[in-house]
Amino acid sequence: MEALIVFIIFGSMFAIAYLYFSTRNKERLALIEKGADASIFVRGKQHTAPIWKVFILNTALLFMGIGLGTFLASLFDEYTTLDNDAVYPAIIFFMAGIGLFIGFNMTKNLDKE
Repeated sequence: MEALIVFIIFGSMFAIAYLYFSTRNKERLALIEKGADASIFVRGKQHTAPIWKVFILNTALLFMGIGLGTFLASLFDEYTTLDNDAVYPAIIFFMAGIGLFIGFNMTKNLDKE
């Protein structure tokens, strides 16, 4: 049973990668046949933030959101009568989502600079 699950996971990843690259290749060939300039395939010197800055920013804010969510969940568990089985995952995921949303907005600001 585990071998089937592993096969399905890796098969799905291979299928997604294959479809992505084959579709991109077909699109590029169609543009070249129409006589489009090949410079559209090169990103050029667009001013974007380096990927490592975006990754570190989003990871840091995600972990901060998880930590704050854990702290708030423990406060709710201690001082309210809410069920702790529901409070912990709900607040942790909510705060992690808020952290990622803030990271997304901060990344947009990095791209503007």
